[in-house]
Amino acid sequence: MFTGIVETMGRIAAVTNVARGRRVVVEAKKYFRGAHLGDSISVNGVCLTAVQISADRFAADLSPETLRATTAGRWRVGTRVNLEKALTAAKPLGGHFVSGHVDGVAKVVSIGRDGSSRRMRFEAPRALSRYIARKGSVCMDGVSLTVNEVARNSFDLMIIPHTLKHTTLGTLEVAAQVNLEVDLVARYLERLLAARDLK
Repeated sequence: MFTGIVETMGRIAAVTNVARGRRVVVEAKKYFRGAHLGDSISVNGVCLTAVQISADRFAADLSPETLRATTAGRWRVGTRVNLEKALTAAKPLGGHFVSGHVDGVAKVVSIGRDGSSRRMRFEAPRALSRYIARKGSVCMDGVSLTVNEVARNSFDLMIIPHTLKHTTLGTLEVAAQVNLEVDLVARYLERLLAARDLK
């Protein structure tokens, strides 16, 4: 479990093809100090398990499902990524509950300026759009954000200067693809309502 509050940015240091998947090495100076083998780490919103780890790097295996459902299949050496270690009881919940289980990939359709912030419009997969609500939460490449407006399969986010500077969202351009995780509450509410109808 994560908060969607990015702690630092890192980079992909190595990508290796393995049987039916890939192994990636993620690098961030001294960020992984104190982390352990088997820990969960969010990389651009994707929950990955550390199979090798040191103070500056960790390695993780990407399954075919991860490669299919997220942007991880496009990661190359040098790709910048948002990083967050798993939530602990002592960690402030500054964003919202994020599982790191990406629901799909959204696409940037427009970027505009609003003062010192940027208004970005994203197009979501049709099957996910029903979970996105005005003033609700979404997680984009591991960043917890509040939805400003919703129209059919698209939604607007206002990205403030701090977020632009301290996450990879500041480098996004039109047509870029990002990992999208919808709000867990919406998912569970739908399931509860469906179970009630089965009675």
